Amino acid sequence: MSQTALNLIAISVFLMTLSSLLGPLFHLSPTVPALATFTILGIATVDTLGWQGKGGTIFLDWIAGFSPAHRERIIHHEAGHFLVAYLLDIPVIGYTLSAWEAWKQKQPGQGGVSFDDQELASQLERGTISTQMLDRYCTVWMAGIAAETLVYKNAEGGADDKSKLAGVLGSMGCSASVCEQKQRFFALQAKTLLQENWLAYQALVNAMRQRASVAECIAALKLKKKLPEDAK
Repeated sequence: MSQTALNLIAISVFLMTLSSLLGPLFHLSPTVPALATFTILGIATVDTLGWQGKGGTIFLDWIAGFSPAHRERIIHHEAGHFLVAYLLDIPVIGYTLSAWEAWKQKQPGQGGVSFDDQELASQLERGTISTQMLDRYCTVWMAGIAAETLVYKNAEGGADDKSKLAGVLGSMGCSASVCEQKQRFFALQAKTLLQENWLAYQALVNAMRQRASVAECIAALKLKKKLPEDAK
């Protein structure tokens, strides 16, 4: 069962417990929390079996989206991916900031930046990926975590990014310990790029906060070319 489904079950258990404690005070029929719990458990089951957890992900992301702090953290995370991709000449073709937006665009997960990665996929399929290509994409994948760490001193997101990097490195024969070392290395590389282009990063965050198009985001970056005083 997916983590999202488990979260929904945990919510249903919490609501059932809470209603049992507060129900008598508000003269709430025991049938109401029981039906609510049954409904949530049913949704979790259908979501796991039929939608591979996407429905629950959208639901939980929708709840979290009411928090301004959560929305800001997502924007800063995705702006990290966007900027580092731009700096490393990896074409950005779109971005989403919620699971609902990602689902509408037929993308997995809770949102993210989309790249033109056809060449990467082709090289991986042939098993002849170049070191330069690998380094560029690995740095981009770790850029969201690097951005969160710079802004918030920790990273709450990035599990999918780590999994993607580990999957690619694992397919090339890297052990788990080597993958962890490389994750730290590429996160440091991304962090350096972000620090060296901090004004551009801030401009991009503002643009994405206003849901600017990819072209508008790139225009905002071009207005903030790297200068010596741009470093954080």
